[in-house]
Amino acid sequence: MAREIIIDEEECLGCESCVEICPEVFGFNEGEQKAYVKGLTGCSDDTISEAVDSCPANCITFIPE
Repeated sequence: MAREIIIDEEECLGCESCVEICPEVFGFNEGEQKAYVKGLTGCSDDTISEAVDSCPANCITFIPE
């Protein structure tokens, strides 16, 4: 199974904690005030997991390789 990161944008609070922890993987849409996945590389699995754990809405799912 390939690495996968999913954000439930309906549930996203727009806090940007994931973006602060792992800006190579997570981006922020200013117009929508929601986080999005901009890539699957650039951060370790541990750092991505830290970003996922920091989400107060628990709206990010991470499936490592």
